[in-house]
Amino acid sequence: VTFFPAVLTLPEGSSATFFCNISMEDDSVLEYSLNWYKETNGSQAQKIAGISWNNLQTKADKYLLTNHTPSFKIEILNLHQNDSGFYYCGLIAFFDSDKVMESNKSHLVVTAAPEETTATDKPQVKEGNTPDHVKVMLLGILLPVGVVALLIFGYIMVMYRRGDVQEPPSENAPVEEKPSTVYVSTVDYGVLEFQLDQHTQVPPETWLADQTEYATIIFPEEKPVTPER
Repeated sequence: VTFFPAVLTLPEGSSATFFCNISMEDDSVLEYSLNWYKETNGSQAQKIAGISWNNLQTKADKYLLTNHTPSFKIEILNLHQNDSGFYYCGLIAFFDSDKVMESNKSHLVVTAAPEETTATDKPQVKEGNTPDHVKVMLLGILLPVGVVALLIFGYIMVMYRRGDVQEPPSENAPVEEKPSTVYVSTVDYGVLEFQLDQHTQVPPETWLADQTEYATIIFPEEKPVTPER
């Protein structure tokens, strides 16, 4: 009876696989059983699992046994550090006088599981290097704002050129005063000719030579004059 591999070193959480091969010289041995044992720190060996010749597979606790006569496989699942120790198999043949044959011993060493990467172990972003997702977020915010600002500026320029944009008058702005009108009286001079009444004609001998009469008439006509500023 042989048992291998001789040494296995595995981390916690993994599985260990050992093989036990048997060879029978006596053909009269038709029935047998195969047991697996564990020995820790020189203590007395303990049986951990077993399988009979007519079973193809069996599972006991965390041990999975498979029959591939003349080879048998044992898998130790979900290893823990307390699974470390020495393992071997024993063949029990059933006939007139039971015979027990033990294999050599193999050493299993279970190490601590590798530490998971914590948040502090993550690579830090160097100053001055903005992550790509931050750049994308900033671009998504600034692009719509820039488009809206451009549209507003274009609208103001178009309205300004059309002359539609006018500054509303301020309430405190002074009211433009209209220029006052100054009325100036004028004096015109002229010669008036008086016609004599046809019915009362004066004899020519009564007319005085070179008799001329003058009169000054003031007309109420008003002419607006705007004074110069």
